Amino acid sequence: MRHLRYQQVQKILSVRIGLDSSIIPLKHKNLYLIQSVDFFYPLCDDAILMGQIAFSNIVSDIYSTGVVNIDEVKLILSIPNELAEDERMEVLNEIVIGFKKSAKLVKCRLTIERINENPWCIIGGIATSVCVKDEIIFPTKAKPGDIIILTKPLGVQLATNASIWMEEDSNNWKKISEKLTREDIMEMQRKAVESMTTLNYLGAQLMHKYQAHAATDVTGFGITGHAENLLLFQEEPLDFILTKFPYIKNVKIIAEILNQQNKLNNGRMVETSGGLFICLPSEQAQSFCNEFKDTSGRDCWIIGHVEHGTSKVIIKDLKIVEA
Repeated sequence: MRHLRYQQVQKILSVRIGLDSSIIPLKHKNLYLIQSVDFFYPLCDDAILMGQIAFSNIVSDIYSTGVVNIDEVKLILSIPNELAEDERMEVLNEIVIGFKKSAKLVKCRLTIERINENPWCIIGGIATSVCVKDEIIFPTKAKPGDIIILTKPLGVQLATNASIWMEEDSNNWKKISEKLTREDIMEMQRKAVESMTTLNYLGAQLMHKYQAHAATDVTGFGITGHAENLLLFQEEPLDFILTKFPYIKNVKIIAEILNQQNKLNNGRMVETSGGLFICLPSEQAQSFCNEFKDTSGRDCWIIGHVEHGTSKVIIKDLKIVEA
């Protein structure tokens, strides 16, 4: 049954249902179209930062395939119709500035596909790359014995929400403020924004150098949800054994205050523009982490390993570390 499922997936390779990006073989020999579409709602009041976060989130699905050269990102926006005309133009211009700042970092062409009016602000886009097969790391070849690496900390959504609750002086903030200061929350928010605006470009580069077998990015389904999805597409039945979750400092305290410990401990916290979850040979793992740190100044974490199994994510002897 397991073998059958994989063969069926291979037959619809051009669709790749359930994976981060569509990987479409083109009629020209050895060429592929890699494409991803993503949308989400604003989570901070700074429209420029929001543009940077949105760009990072959109292209992350491409980077999870190891593809580092993105040809184009098309920006699609829905601007609230309750805003005055001058307010809409100001928000639009600042979001585009944020997109352009991030696109410039990776020399990616940016176009505006569509702008709609809508009761809600929705920010998204389409990322596209045309590449040869050797540029792609297909997310299907994890092996028993692989080490699992995560390239960004967890907890950005809760950290961001805490900042919003603080500004609104909400009931949640009143509970949180009994244990954490405004400075604590502002530092959490700073780390969250830094993480969300950071592109997964370096991780994608190093996936090739250190012979990664499979990867996904961690976003709305939480780390466990994305790991479960990745398992469905492996060539052999495997389990992911997760032993460490790196959370932004004080996120654990907030989760405890708001009775969200189970979500935190089970890897079900919603994430935005999260890191790459990478399976690579055990002998390459530490070298990957060392070069990642030396190049970016940022940490990444060994969070588990791969075993023969039955397509389950198993959280075992979990250690929560602060990031």
